[in-house]
Amino acid sequence: MRHQQFVIEGGHPLNGETTASGNKNAALKMIPACLLTDEPVILYNVPDIGDVRSIIAILRSIGAAVDWLTPNTLRVHAQNIHTSEIDAALTSRLRASIVLAGPMLARCGRVTLGLPGGDSIGERRIDMHVYALTRLGAKVSFDGAVRITADGLHGAHIILVEASVTATENTVMAAVLAAGTTIIENAASEPHVQDLCKLLVAMGAQIEGIGSNRITIHGVERLHGAEARVGADFMEVGSLIGAAVMTGGDLLIHQADPDYLSTIALVFDRLGVHWEVIGDDIRVPAHQELTIKPDLGSRIPIIKAQPWPAFPSDLMSVALTVATQSAGAVLFHDWMYESRFFFTDRLIRMGARITLCDPHRVLVQGPTALVGQANITSPDIRAGMAMLLAALASRGETHISNIQQIDRGYERIEEKLTALGANIVRIDVGELTD
Repeated sequence: MRHQQFVIEGGHPLNGETTASGNKNAALKMIPACLLTDEPVILYNVPDIGDVRSIIAILRSIGAAVDWLTPNTLRVHAQNIHTSEIDAALTSRLRASIVLAGPMLARCGRVTLGLPGGDSIGERRIDMHVYALTRLGAKVSFDGAVRITADGLHGAHIILVEASVTATENTVMAAVLAAGTTIIENAASEPHVQDLCKLLVAMGAQIEGIGSNRITIHGVERLHGAEARVGADFMEVGSLIGAAVMTGGDLLIHQADPDYLSTIALVFDRLGVHWEVIGDDIRVPAHQELTIKPDLGSRIPIIKAQPWPAFPSDLMSVALTVATQSAGAVLFHDWMYESRFFFTDRLIRMGARITLCDPHRVLVQGPTALVGQANITSPDIRAGMAMLLAALASRGETHISNIQQIDRGYERIEEKLTALGANIVRIDVGELTD
């Protein structure tokens, strides 16, 4: 694999129109859900990104036929599954590999997989997955690999200690073919959870409470083929909004699914950012007056990551980067991941005024003029995108390394940004080594 960099010349406003890509987190669950039937499933608006290519590689490795019909249309036909043992080298590529447990258990009665990999933003345990699948009748052991077996799954009343997205998705996929009724309390309700549930219903599953924190699944004997569309990636939409306001540009984003942006709009409004909803599109006006709105008594406001429908953790990196260009002070608090903010030293090198209070909290004071840097490294998907936004708004040239992290979550992002007026190129700088 080639080691690549983005080279960005900052200071160019982003203007024009673009279309939102499909939701990464939805696609990474909808593709494994295709294992629940031996009939073909067609998925539309699938983003062609690194993590999607990794999950496709896993499905192909166990016998499923996966083909791109068009650049963003995927056909999955899991007629023959020849093994229940998944290569640990493949599962280590991405966090979402854990959601193979539910559909494989329901389809094959067993699965062996390595611990999931993904972003280095903090420890993310799989104990809730183990708990939920055990409640459905599975037996779990660990000897370096996770081994799960079940002599038939049965419905259960499951209360999740935390509204975990992937634990909810895993449980739903296992429960749709389990005997009886399953009730999941404190279920996650993110748009990607809803997209997954809607696909399963199209395949013949019986699911009630989609979009709520109490999901009821009545198990059926089998599922069939179907077609479904992956919704807009609100993480990409939020990132593009940030890029537009930080460069002072005027941007129209098509197929943005604005119904899923309500809470995000409230938080961005506190940073002085607003947009207009035009049907299924949104328009971000140029030259916004970025001013942080203080709390009562001129107190510093706190932006806190919370489970959906509150502000998502994955947009914290982008929001705090936008805040570097807003007048005032704001505290960001991400209680979920202890390493989420460990990229802020790069922004400080670029001129941002950021105080890392502890692993979960940072104080941002703006606005500050940003200056390009010769070489900064992307530690994870969202931090990489945040640094890309900072580079677009900086004076001078910035080189960002380890951009395969950005590629894991954003589809041909340099092409999108270049089409909007950004000066960004991808260059090869040698072979990538472990």
